[in-house]
Amino acid sequence: MTDITKQSVEDANDTNMPLLAITGGFIVLFCLVALINLDVLSAFVDWGFNISATYFGLFWQVLLLSTFLLGLILCVLPGGKAIMGNLAKPEFTVFQWGAMIMCTLLAGGGVFWAAGEPMAHFLSSPPLFGTEAGTDAAVDAAMAQSFMHWGFLAWAILGSLSTVMLMHYHYEKGLPLAPRTLLYPVFGDKAINGPIGLIADASSIIAVVAGTVGPIGFLGLQVSYGLSDLFGIPDGFTTQAVVIAGLVALYTISAISGLSRGIQLLSRLNVILAAGLLLFVLLAGPTAFIFNSFFSGFATYLGNFFGMALYRGEAGVFGEPGWLGWWTVFFWGWFMGYGPLMAMFIARVSRGRSIRSIVIMLSIVAPIVTNFWFTIVGGSGIAFELQQAGSIATAFEGFNLPAALLAITQQLPLGFFVSILFLVLTTIFVATTGDSMTYVISVTMSKSGTPSMAVRVFWGIAMGMMAIILISVGSGGVSKLQSFIVITAVPVSLLLIPSLWDALRITIAKGRDS
Repeated sequence: MTDITKQSVEDANDTNMPLLAITGGFIVLFCLVALINLDVLSAFVDWGFNISATYFGLFWQVLLLSTFLLGLILCVLPGGKAIMGNLAKPEFTVFQWGAMIMCTLLAGGGVFWAAGEPMAHFLSSPPLFGTEAGTDAAVDAAMAQSFMHWGFLAWAILGSLSTVMLMHYHYEKGLPLAPRTLLYPVFGDKAINGPIGLIADASSIIAVVAGTVGPIGFLGLQVSYGLSDLFGIPDGFTTQAVVIAGLVALYTISAISGLSRGIQLLSRLNVILAAGLLLFVLLAGPTAFIFNSFFSGFATYLGNFFGMALYRGEAGVFGEPGWLGWWTVFFWGWFMGYGPLMAMFIARVSRGRSIRSIVIMLSIVAPIVTNFWFTIVGGSGIAFELQQAGSIATAFEGFNLPAALLAITQQLPLGFFVSILFLVLTTIFVATTGDSMTYVISVTMSKSGTPSMAVRVFWGIAMGMMAIILISVGSGGVSKLQSFIVITAVPVSLLLIPSLWDALRITIAKGRDS
């Protein structure tokens, strides 16, 4: 038997084949239905989206707010100083660790939405504020609403409590580093070895695949639009597919090389390039406006924090979600879908860190950095629009996110080169999401916790193929995937409930033991 054959047999024996069959089969079915009859898929997804947003929206709002507030409590408890992961010294430096964490949520849509969301709220003021759109009075509300969607609550649900749980049960109790372990406090061994665990893992993987394929597909649209605008290359399906294929090759190779090499290197490159571009925009762009809108918008955010977090508007408890469904509920569903697998990723890279440092990095530092990023990119767009009406809004008409980013960058000095660098940054950003999610999906499917190369390659290529298929059926394919993300968040959100009390229990117990 050759070494390659022997390795293939070992990989097959180590892979959870039922889990691979369920998740892989579901993704294939979704793509086939999209290709055969997009109308049928649209009808199903629209129905599921309305049910999810209507009946789970309030629950998700309370879940995210509770997760954030409980995380703050962990920080001040005596057990918050407990070191997790059975490592006396952290595996990665603070910069490496922070870069890998920052490049997760921010990579998933930080470039697209940083340009588009503040502008969207500026041109159509959120109903909670009701300010006159397109005026100076609308700036703070636009920034505050963007901060809410990409701030403390969004980051906290990615793993502040669930990371504490997974690190405790995996590194100290020997349970799998998998979503099913989050249900251990409720179901015990049945969660680890029974069908409940299989459903938990499958739901989490499907949610992450849906949440990651969206940015991959959108990157194809973004870069294709940029190449057409900057170089005259036709903006069509062929260009979009080639861009996605190149992206898939980049993040699959990175995922194969593992955490300490490709993923860490790509994240570090990402942060350095992002920091350089941000500094340039900050100095060459509307500097005073950026600082003013950040601090003023952040004050509005904090002053209306609970009002925005629990805003229901006309939806009531179980009413038509309307604006809430297409904004807050969509984002909460997207981020929750990442929750369990992101907690796995953070648990893996945070060994040797204290509970307190993990929560502060995830729930405080990362959100503030993200909010400042949104102010530099999106705030600059608002400033340019106030200076000359239509300079950004015209390109943005019809919620054209790719056009919004380029419209902003081309207003800057050296706009052509800055636009190219932002396209490169966007590509690397999405690649960091692709490689980290490919890695943790593969870890979930591995019985030993060491993902096989074949499984990593399979999921890397599968997500790219899914994005290409959905783009091939037109913009409706990607938009239906965005709605489908909300549906996949329903079962995943139930997995996160035990973290509300168990992370607190673990921290209190560690305080007693110290």
